[in-house]
Amino acid sequence: MSRISLVEVHVFQFDAPHLGSAGGEAVGALGCKRDAVTRLTKYAVVIATSNGLRGEYVTHWVASSSALGQTLMLAPYLIGREAEQREILYDDLKREARQFDHMGHGPLDIALWDLAGKKYNASVSELLGGYRQRLPAYASTYMSDRNGVLSSKEAHGEFALHCRSLGYRAYKIHGWNEGDKREEAANVLHVREVVGDTMELMIDPACQLRTFADALYVGRACDEASYFWYEDPFRDSGVSAHAHRKLRQMIRTPLLQTEHVRGLEPKADFLAAEATDFLRADPEYDMGITGCMKIAHLAESFGLDCEIHASGPAHRHAMAAIRNTNYYEVALVGPGTPNAIPPVYLCGYSDSLEAVGTDGCFPVPTGPGLGVTHDWDFIARNRIALHRFD
Repeated sequence: MSRISLVEVHVFQFDAPHLGSAGGEAVGALGCKRDAVTRLTKYAVVIATSNGLRGEYVTHWVASSSALGQTLMLAPYLIGREAEQREILYDDLKREARQFDHMGHGPLDIALWDLAGKKYNASVSELLGGYRQRLPAYASTYMSDRNGVLSSKEAHGEFALHCRSLGYRAYKIHGWNEGDKREEAANVLHVREVVGDTMELMIDPACQLRTFADALYVGRACDEASYFWYEDPFRDSGVSAHAHRKLRQMIRTPLLQTEHVRGLEPKADFLAAEATDFLRADPEYDMGITGCMKIAHLAESFGLDCEIHASGPAHRHAMAAIRNTNYYEVALVGPGTPNAIPPVYLCGYSDSLEAVGTDGCFPVPTGPGLGVTHDWDFIARNRIALHRFD
């Protein structure tokens, strides 16, 4: 066993070109802005043991000040513990964060999986019992913005065709922050008309539709256009099992819920309530790779699929070991706009739009642990805070 002797959390910033506020009443939502630059904050976790092992993870999606605060709160609990005992550490950290949303737990668990893979000279997906090495992907857009490049249904149709030309077999729309049901429904129908039956289509209003009636209106457009799923439609914030059960009874398009419901037990409640057709899981959001795999197996026990939210090395390894899943989310993308993932990889790893293979798939890293090499010089140059626990 390997006793944890050090945890470091490196907070750093970088400039993301062609990104700006998506406008409207959105808080923190990014959209495509050709001449804008947005300064983003992320953080990197290092876990080291007294016998020389080291695990690393750089956050992609949970780097809010709230998540960082939870990571800093939980990190001291790892000191003196055995790094290989991920299950009991998952259980203990889950209890310690019981008053919060658990968003800072995931990066610590992922770093522990990276450490384990390096100890055994095996990739994380191999440790999990890998099911595949190439992941079918969908292009997941930034929020639409009338003042940006995804400003209209026509712009979405053109971008969907561009994604198809790169190899993507599926495309997901993030709608406008205003939540105009007629505009959203028109977009749903237009993109289907443009791509025909050559792509799977999904829509995620990101909880912007104002009422249940609005959600029903857009859902019926999804029925007409044969969408693959309909995700987080309205202002309950994606957490009302009763409302989504009612919506399921009134439309045919499958619902994808539980991105905003943290952890295993609440997602089980959603399934038991018949409030979703697919489960969402995210190794960053749902208490690490450990928590993510529990959720995937929960969905499998109900005979349903579990879709991994967002993109990153941890996401790829988890998806590689899950049979009951369909698409890797390449998020977030737009015409001429990079995603907001930190440029910290020296190994060629990329979640850019153009990194997709001609088969519409992304590879799973094969090296030990997460199989990626981080640019620690970049992190150090752009670091604004270093928190050390020993």
